[in-house]
Amino acid sequence: MAASTTALETTALELTDRLAAAKRASTALATATSQQKNAGLEAIAAALLANSEVILAGNARDLENADRNGMAAGLRDRLRLDPTRLAALADAVLDVAALLDPVGSTVRGSILPNGLQITQVRVPFGVVGAIYEARPNVTVDIAALALKSGNAAVLRGGTAAENSNKALVGVIQDALASAGLPADAVQTIDEFGRDGAKQLMQARGYVDVLIPRGSAHLIAAVVAESTVPVIETGAGVVHIYADESADVDLAVEVVHNSKVQRPSVCNALETLLVHRDAAARLLPPVLDRLRRSGVTVHGDEATLALYPDAVPATEDDWGTEYGSLDVAVAVVDDIDAAMAHIARHSTHHTESILTGDLRSADRFLAEVDSAVVMVNASTRFTDGGEFGFGAEVGISTQKLHARGPMGLSELTSSKWTVIGTGQVRG
Repeated sequence: MAASTTALETTALELTDRLAAAKRASTALATATSQQKNAGLEAIAAALLANSEVILAGNARDLENADRNGMAAGLRDRLRLDPTRLAALADAVLDVAALLDPVGSTVRGSILPNGLQITQVRVPFGVVGAIYEARPNVTVDIAALALKSGNAAVLRGGTAAENSNKALVGVIQDALASAGLPADAVQTIDEFGRDGAKQLMQARGYVDVLIPRGSAHLIAAVVAESTVPVIETGAGVVHIYADESADVDLAVEVVHNSKVQRPSVCNALETLLVHRDAAARLLPPVLDRLRRSGVTVHGDEATLALYPDAVPATEDDWGTEYGSLDVAVAVVDDIDAAMAHIARHSTHHTESILTGDLRSADRFLAEVDSAVVMVNASTRFTDGGEFGFGAEVGISTQKLHARGPMGLSELTSSKWTVIGTGQVRG
């Protein structure tokens, strides 16, 4: 018991030293110029490509472990890196470098009647912690966004991606040092395991904000256990509702893209709702296209009557984020029933309506309470890169501070500056 306690204490001390180093690095980054930060980002992008063999070798070890441990196909796809994905990550870093620096920009301001000039300006949070699962691309995305917004990043990417993250962070740290920026600005604490994750959640005073990305279970655990302020990202039980007036060809393409283009990610379609008066017209071609791509359709009774190749849906299907080639399908009476179903089962991530009726579109946009609400568009567009943010830290489903894809400005807070000429308050 004593030896175990000593080991835990040693781990806590080592991690505290690392967090303190991140805090010091954040102070240096807070005053770095846009040119200095961009130079660091350009160095990172170049280093990712120059060190691709090292990074992919680490990723290969993680994939071997994933196969031995029977990792689900959707998670394995998120874990996998290859030259194309690595090149895309390098491009995303350069995209972040090209974005406007939010630090120091004015949010609002005024001159008071007494002559005081007050201005609200954007400032970095300081140290951003992130806890996520089997997503090495997130390591790069968060590092890049944190750097450009003047924050240090402490990353817990999970055991499944430990070798990938170790290689990536090592490359990033060397690149930062080569650009004259503190290497401690980006760190991984994967080696400390679950004890490290717990300490990160309790590191108030070292970590200014914590962002969890991953399963509903992971996010709920971080929200429940953390004493550090949390920006809650959400699981993606994503819906499409095909209204009575939906165009068949549009529905076939949008539903297929939303489900099949990359089924393992949080903005992929999980539940399709179809207006009863359009079901006979829409469901056969829509579901045929999905089935040809290997999708298993979990249908309610009305869906099974129209499409016998479906399997019966259970109550659990309506709240499931599959992350795989599965989709739940239900026939509903009207838009009110569709929105009621969404309100009951949604994780408030992304919902889309397919309709040719402007009034239905307006109602759906106004009444559905999710971070992103769409009309006649694939749910796969809920993404920081697609929204023009360069990358994203996550997709926030909460209502405080940030909601939806989180880019640079969402990684800043603000402070007020007050400039006077000797005013005193009477």
